[in-house]
This record gives sequence, C-alpha cells and structure tokens, in this order.
Amino acid sequence: MHAHASDAPVRSLRLALVLTAALLVVEVIGGVLSNSIALLADAGHMLTDVAALALALFVAWFSRQPVTPQKTFGYLRWEILAAFVNGATLLLISAWILWTAMMRFRAPEQIESGLMLSVAAAGLVVNVIAARVLYASSAHSLNARGAYLHVLGDLLASVGTIAAAIAIRYTEWLPADPIASILTTVLIMRGAWRLVRESVDILLESTPAHIPLPAVRSQLEAIPGIESVHDLHVWAVTPAVVAMSAHCIVREPGQHQHVLEHIHDAMRLFGIEHVTIQLERDEMLDREGHLHA
Repeated sequence: MHAHASDAPVRSLRLALVLTAALLVVEVIGGVLSNSIALLADAGHMLTDVAALALALFVAWFSRQPVTPQKTFGYLRWEILAAFVNGATLLLISAWILWTAMMRFRAPEQIESGLMLSVAAAGLVVNVIAARVLYASSAHSLNARGAYLHVLGDLLASVGTIAAAIAIRYTEWLPADPIASILTTVLIMRGAWRLVRESVDILLESTPAHIPLPAVRSQLEAIPGIESVHDLHVWAVTPAVVAMSAHCIVREPGQHQHVLEHIHDAMRLFGIEHVTIQLERDEMLDREGHLHA
C-alpha cells in the first residue's frame, strides 16, 4: 500500500469560502432590491460557490485521511467526486438561469440600475481576490479546479452585470439584463462541462488524455529483454496520481531486475509514478486468454 499526500490548498479554499459567503448575502439583498435578474443569477452562482467551496474544503481535509486495508489509495477519489458534483451543479444552475432570462425577455421589468451597478462592482472585486487565491492550486487539483471554476464564473457574471447595469442606466435598454446573464452562463457552461467530462473519465479509469497509450506500449517494447507487452492499462487515481499496470514477456529470469528498473525509468517520462508490472517467462494463454484478446 502507498500513501499519497494531498496537495489540497486548505488555506486558500477557506479564505475563498469566507469572501464568497459574505458576498452572497450582499448580492441576494441587492438583487431583490434592484429587481435585476442578472444580479440574482450572479447570486445563484454565488450560492453554488459557497456549497462548492465548502465541499472542496471538506474533501481537502477528508482526502488526507490515512489509508486502510479496505481503502488502499486512501480517500483521494473524493476529490474527483467533489469535482463531478460541482460541475453538475453548475450545469443545472446554468439551465435555470437561461430559462429565467428567456422569461424576462417576454416580460421586461424595471431595474434599479444604480444599486445593481454598485453590488456588481463589489462582487467583481471579491471574485477577483477569490480567483487569485485559488488560481495556483487549480492547475494541480481537480477539486480545486471545480471551486475555481465556480469563482471564475461569478467573476464573469459580475463583469456582465456591470455592463448591463451601465447600459440600463444610460440607455434604459432593459434586455441588457437577461442578455448579460445568458452570455455569462454560456461561458460558465463550457468550463463546467469540461470539468464533468474529466471527472467522469477518471471515475471510469480512462487513459489520461495527455498520455498516448501506443507510445507507452512502444516505450515498453523498446526495452531490451521485453519480448511483448499485453494487458496494458494507464489510468488516473487523481490528476496528480497516474498509475499503470502491464504484463511483459521476459524469457531470461536474470534480466528481470534490469527490466523492472528500465520500466520505472521509462514511465517517469510520461509522468507515471505508480507502476505495477507482471513479468512472465512464457505465454499464459490458458490462464490469461481474455487479456490477450
């Protein structure tokens, strides 16, 4: 069993959660008083942000719990489950915002643009800070990336809401409000869909997109002593923990240790650190027929 330390940015997530929760209260009050669907849409995203950041913070702590005989990889996959939940939630809330915006096109309502602009500007400042806090860790953790996408979505929503508030204030063009919410939501949905797709791929133990499996096979078969390779698998436990397993035919027992060392060195070229190899002297078609198919 191998213990893998979590790199979850607990401090960053905690700070982002505090900032986002405070802004949520302000945006709900401001959205109701100004009657702005764009501002309420932003508040809706903020609500999912608070839940997403709280979930990410919990998972960051929980995933660092020690391994057990039943959980030999520990609880690292909780990071992936949290990312999937965050991405799916973003898609659902985006669908609701799109529906609400379409209804607002049919029945435009008066908006208090001054209050809308003030609250959106405050939201922009807070979201910029929160996004800055989470940016560095989002490249290494799918859990942190889910939280970062939520915050980034709100940052974009704040920009759109500010633009809509200015347009309404100086031109009284009310459709600017639902248009801003739709444009922002479409941008958010792209990142949310990518997050859901990546988390599902990891849960299905698909080969990571950045690792070409034929190249891994060629690298293995090029090692002196290896006659053939079968039952080759490469998968990600988390984006930071990539594993592989394979069966290799090596006729000479004296070469086994040398071949194993070469395999580990070769796999590091692909960023694969968790390597499991079964070395065989002879084909075992009677026992592994389904692996050679």
